[in-house]
Amino acid sequence: MILRKLLGAGYRIDAHELHARLSEKPPPFLVDVRRRDEFTAGHISGAKLIPLPALGARLDEIPRDRPVVCVCRSGSRSGSAVKLLTKQGVYAENLRGGMLAWGRAGLPLRTGSGNGAQRKRPAKKRKR
Repeated sequence: MILRKLLGAGYRIDAHELHARLSEKPPPFLVDVRRRDEFTAGHISGAKLIPLPALGARLDEIPRDRPVVCVCRSGSRSGSAVKLLTKQGVYAENLRGGMLAWGRAGLPLRTGSGNGAQRKRPAKKRKR
């Protein structure tokens, strides 16, 4: 664990822990590093979309005064984002399992891309 931190692999947080921390004041800063179409299909409320290929050029948008949590579909791209941010001196964590884990945990999603984003409701089961 200590070796991983020293090598810049960063920290990981699970979906339920992140959900609880989002109610803190201030909450962690969420960076969603997926593509726009993935983000629009469903994201965590309050997340800022900065696709991984653009992250290095948009470091000025990342706050340095609170923890940052990086999110992607499975945790792979966000792991790369955590490494990049950690090298820049940012305290960053990776959502373990990404949005797949968030969805499996039954946690709320938003759809859309802006202030008009809608809460995504679970699909209703059909009667047979």
